[in-house]
Amino acid sequence: MDWSLLKCARKGHVTYAPDEPHLHDRLRSATAAGESWRCLRCGTCVPGAPLLTGPATAAPRVPRGKELRSTLILRFFAVERMVRALIVAVAAYAVWRFRHSQVPIQQAFNKELPRLETLFNQLGFDLDQSKLVAWIRHAFTLSSTTLTWLAVLLAAYALVEVIEAVGLWLAKRWGEYFAMVATSAGLPFEIYELWHKVTWLRAGAFVVNIALVAYLVYAKRLFGVRGGGKAYEQRLRSESIMATELDALAARPRQAPGAGVPEAEAPEVEAREPGAPEPEARGLTEATKSSAAE
Repeated sequence: MDWSLLKCARKGHVTYAPDEPHLHDRLRSATAAGESWRCLRCGTCVPGAPLLTGPATAAPRVPRGKELRSTLILRFFAVERMVRALIVAVAAYAVWRFRHSQVPIQQAFNKELPRLETLFNQLGFDLDQSKLVAWIRHAFTLSSTTLTWLAVLLAAYALVEVIEAVGLWLAKRWGEYFAMVATSAGLPFEIYELWHKVTWLRAGAFVVNIALVAYLVYAKRLFGVRGGGKAYEQRLRSESIMATELDALAARPRQAPGAGVPEAEAPEVEAREPGAPEPEARGLTEATKSSAAE
């Protein structure tokens, strides 16, 4: 799949007319219908006036090819991180409100629990053996100070997830490093949970986090892997149409001074037979012969 063409089909082409004459001519084409300009994303010649103009250094940096595909992958992880942040933020808010209302909530829970047990028993579930009910009962025994710190920790975790989501969505280098470090820091805890009990939710979250770390390190060349940031920037430059054209102009040999100017025509030389004297000597010989005859 050509991701560049797909992006242009959805968002439109990006054409740019640089001020530099030589570069200007390399991106412009003259057709019977008028001028056309190369799209900086897909490379297609687009009829009509350019979308933007200016110096080459001010040309927009347009993701294309593998970089565009990488951006879409990062945005998938960004959405997952944002969903996780919203869930944790709701939990933090609930704990924060619960810390001042433990007694009323506990009374309401104890009042409704028998009805819930009857309902779930008919469905084949035993709430007395449920860990969720055990956690709720344990939460009623926590002090207000403990619940406050728990709410703060949950809010901080939600903030970390939001920062990861923003950095990955914008495909920023700092966001990739932040997401990689933050995700790696939580892997030991996830492994500890899976060691005690494997659930679909825990296993799914662990697989997503491992995939994100592996992708960031390998594809984005973090921490010096596969040449590091320098090699990554070189690959991006090699995929850029504007950068490629600039490199081609820089590599083109310059014309030597005076090259292309026709040399002064050499005077024509009269053809002579082998052994015949030079024109000046022949003229002198003929004059001598005339004097002797006189």
